Amino acid sequence: MDLHTFQEFQSELTCSICMNYFLDPVTIDCGHSFCRPCLWLCWDEAQTPRCCPECREITDKAVFSTNIVLKKLASLARQATPGPDSSSGEQLCTAHREAQGTFFDAHKSQLCAPCSDSPEHAVHSHSPNPVSWEAEECRDKLLKKMDPLWKMTQEMQDNLNEEVSKSLSFLVSTKRKSMIQAQYQMMHQFLFEEEQFQLVTLGRQAEEILQELRDSKIRMVQHREKLKEMYRELTEMCHKPDMEFLQTDVILYRIELVQRQKPHPVNPELSSLHITGILDMLNHFRGKSESSGRWANRYMSLSEEVRNMIFGDDGATEDPQSVESYAAWGVEAFTSGRHYWEVDVAKASNWVLGVCKDSMTSGNYEGERAFLLFSLKKNNHCSLSTNSPPVTHFVQRPQGRVGVFLDYDNATMSFYDVCRGSLICTFFSSPFTSPLKPFLCLGSP
Repeated sequence: MDLHTFQEFQSELTCSICMNYFLDPVTIDCGHSFCRPCLWLCWDEAQTPRCCPECREITDKAVFSTNIVLKKLASLARQATPGPDSSSGEQLCTAHREAQGTFFDAHKSQLCAPCSDSPEHAVHSHSPNPVSWEAEECRDKLLKKMDPLWKMTQEMQDNLNEEVSKSLSFLVSTKRKSMIQAQYQMMHQFLFEEEQFQLVTLGRQAEEILQELRDSKIRMVQHREKLKEMYRELTEMCHKPDMEFLQTDVILYRIELVQRQKPHPVNPELSSLHITGILDMLNHFRGKSESSGRWANRYMSLSEEVRNMIFGDDGATEDPQSVESYAAWGVEAFTSGRHYWEVDVAKASNWVLGVCKDSMTSGNYEGERAFLLFSLKKNNHCSLSTNSPPVTHFVQRPQGRVGVFLDYDNATMSFYDVCRGSLICTFFSSPFTSPLKPFLCLGSP
């Protein structure tokens, strides 16, 4: 083969990207061939639609099979091409002046025949094949290991693209702030409307109850005058002569009739209006001390005036239902922060809840020494009242649990009907200056 033909042959087996003999050549749709690694790197770095590096024709395929014939021809051409040092003296053994044609794996070097037969190298594995052939075998092994490496590179690129996409999406999702703000604004509007509705409802109920009390007052004044008039009439009758007095049986019927017409007192009671989200908010301030159930207990008895509590036996009990009444103080005293706990009063008619400055054993809980809510049952009617100052609260009596919320820093104390999710009452005090302990007293039904 003349030199020109050999050069043309070399050109056809040369990758136009790396300008070397093909390594694992692939032929793409347009018919041009390239080293697989060169083509992959070219397409990866271009970051444009895949196209032929020579003719720029776009291809949709990304995976191509190895051109086996072209691969074999490129391998033969590579082996037939003399190396850069083939004419140098390094190819001859300096000791024996013979060609170094034996390849030793142990040293990754060549030896001449006399050297390879020497005792020093007799135990070493060697190959009779030329170095170029061994190099081609090594290239094949290396190319096989490069494939999974490239696949991992592409997988990493896919992951990178996904992360970039997530980042862009996440930047867009930061608008969630405005979404949340919109939700809170909607809640604020809803709560404002609920507040206005409840204020109007309470105002209307208060006016109706006041009118009912005014009407009841008028009825009672009229009935009282009627009773006084009858009382005068009966007094006069008692002074009449005996025969005339004995003939007035009709007056007894009139007495019974007036007694049956006795008007009953009005027990005013405002509706317990549900406050949206109040219990969810309060539950954030539940204290660990409540769950432990650690209370200091003692017996006590209650007079009709619940505010005046006279303590009895100093013993403790495991069963508060077995005594006339049951009192307890929280072990932990609060000096700051916000605290919320609940007490079940379903089985008690008379009870007292709140906080006090210390666990006193006698006296009453007036003034700033305690902030308490009282429930007193009298004449089959339960009333709710608070101390400091003494005020009666005309709201529905809670039937289950009562929530107690102490905001020490803002000097407020609130009580809630848990079942209805409504407010019972709130204390607004001067700043607290002493530790406050939870207090409860459950009286017998």
